[in-house]
Amino acid sequence: MRPDELDRAVRETLSHQVAAPRPLTADPAGQAIRRANRIRRRRTAAGLALGVVATVLVSSGLAQLGDGSGGQGTPIVVIGDPNQSARPIPSAIPGPAPSPGTSVDVLVTGALISAQGARLELPDVGPAEAAHLLPGGGGWLVVGAPTTAGRSLWVAQRDGLVQVLLAGAGAIIVAPDGRQVAWRDGSGLLVAGVIGTQLIGPVRTSLPADAEPVRFVGDSVLVRLDPDGAGHALWRPGTGPLTVGTDRTTLSVYGALPDGRLVGQFAAGDTGRTCLAVLDPKRDLKRVSTGCGPQLSRDGAGGISADGRWLLVNGQVGKAARALLVDLQRLGPDMTAVPAGPPATGAIAWTTDSDATYVDGAGQLVRVEVGQVRAGKQAQVVPVPGVQPGDRPVVVTGS
Repeated sequence: MRPDELDRAVRETLSHQVAAPRPLTADPAGQAIRRANRIRRRRTAAGLALGVVATVLVSSGLAQLGDGSGGQGTPIVVIGDPNQSARPIPSAIPGPAPSPGTSVDVLVTGALISAQGARLELPDVGPAEAAHLLPGGGGWLVVGAPTTAGRSLWVAQRDGLVQVLLAGAGAIIVAPDGRQVAWRDGSGLLVAGVIGTQLIGPVRTSLPADAEPVRFVGDSVLVRLDPDGAGHALWRPGTGPLTVGTDRTTLSVYGALPDGRLVGQFAAGDTGRTCLAVLDPKRDLKRVSTGCGPQLSRDGAGGISADGRWLLVNGQVGKAARALLVDLQRLGPDMTAVPAGPPATGAIAWTTDSDATYVDGAGQLVRVEVGQVRAGKQAQVVPVPGVQPGDRPVVVTGS
């Protein structure tokens, strides 16, 4: 072969090799797609696993919230319902027509009966000691009756949802405006704010062995030092511990006057009689004025009208136990009282400055109209709609 022919043959062979593409050992696009699919599958599996774990954790949390200890040990504070959406929403069930003269809402075991006769079932709430309107009228705070496990505090909404805020506590009190709650917890006294269905910002102080909170005085808490004896003290949360002052004779405190002073009962020396006193909370509950006359009961039942003019309090007329109407503007050595009706049990709800309602020992509503009582007429006694024998109604207070 001539040299020029050999050169041409080599060039032709090389040109054919360059024109024909060589197969790739790997496909980059395919590899990228397959890698993306694998990543997607791993992420999906991880998401499912996390969902299972979250479900187990939430279920465990709910089980722990619902695991009651029977009220033993430190009271339980619940600050929110973990799963309200899963709960059935009861509806208001119309009840029997109200009896004439019914002027307040009344809580009976398991139900709230309005002044108009409507009945709202609250199946989770048992026997109650007190009931108070929430701010804005969106529901009620209900203090359970004392049991061997302590007391409970419930919040009941108008749609029928019920939630426990406290369990296993000692004495529980609610501020007149429904925005604060105080309770005894072992050796301590706590105060917390009420926002919706939560207790917030609790503040604590220690208490003497037999002391318990009895009412709010502004933002302060009035503490009875000895439930079976006498003496009170005021605790101002946030300013230090409870300081026991010189008041050792006040038996009961019925409420506050518009200027913030309190009206209470004290024993008059060794005579066994009881008198009324106006107490100054800014001066260690010092007596400002006193009044004696009618014999008053030592059961502590009583309530003051919003204008501070009238006190409805249990006492005696002769040997008969009665509720008495006292004109606080005539407090003095010649103080007199007018019989108003049967003795009160529980709270007294002043619906106006001249109308009060309470429950008597027979479980009936007693409506006191100041003008009629002062004219010599007795209070109006009416049955509570829907109350069964043995039920103990509780008048709802607050506005």
